[in-house]
Amino acid sequence: MTAITATAGTPGTAPSGFARILRVVRLNLANPWTTVIMPWIVLGAIFVLSYGIWILVFLSVEPGGEAEAREGMQWSGASMWIFVYLLVVAVQTMNLTFPLALGYGSTRRDFYLGSAATFVVLSVMWALGLTILSAIESATDGWGIGGRMFTTIFFGGDSPVWQRLVICLCISLFFFFVGAAVASVYVRWRVLGMIVFFFLLGLALIGALALIFAVDGWPAVGDFFVTNQAFGVSLWMLVPTAVAGLAGYLMIRGATPR
Repeated sequence: MTAITATAGTPGTAPSGFARILRVVRLNLANPWTTVIMPWIVLGAIFVLSYGIWILVFLSVEPGGEAEAREGMQWSGASMWIFVYLLVVAVQTMNLTFPLALGYGSTRRDFYLGSAATFVVLSVMWALGLTILSAIESATDGWGIGGRMFTTIFFGGDSPVWQRLVICLCISLFFFFVGAAVASVYVRWRVLGMIVFFFLLGLALIGALALIFAVDGWPAVGDFFVTNQAFGVSLWMLVPTAVAGLAGYLMIRGATPR
């Protein structure tokens, strides 16, 4: 009888680790308008505007130039804005929700794991949504006029649907966790931390460019993208994603809400 009572627990018992993480997920999604609904509305508006541009393009090309116009549309970046929005969502989560979650009794570990779970859930949602739209775009030959917004070169073009799903998922995870890591720098060290971070980032970029020029490495960089294509590059993006995820976790463990 005693064993059964201990297992079942009583009212007022502290929630389990999974329950605390789930509570953070619910907190992050408490306002679905900004995290889910509005991005799809804006994406729809961009699609409508893009469709109008596609029509104007095909009305203005010379006879026989349609194939060239279709090829140029492979490089459209109309839908890439959504990944910038995902980065902003990650920044807002770490910066604004962190003190609120701790005020509700969450630990720093629970907050980060719950936020990471939120990022994964949203990444899966966007990957599925964008993949479905890409399948429709392929089936309708570019919405009837050869337009490309979800089957551009960045999303794998006409690669198999499952590869497009993986590509969108990897890109979404990358922007979420990089955004969370950058925001964690601010949460931990505030303005001074951001100044130092961007200074070091600038030095790293300049150093990388200098090294590429010094060894005449641009052909190798080009070969990397040509060889791996969008699918291979997206898989490589999981490496900095994992590094950013670990860095964000380590920084948030020592952060103090203000």
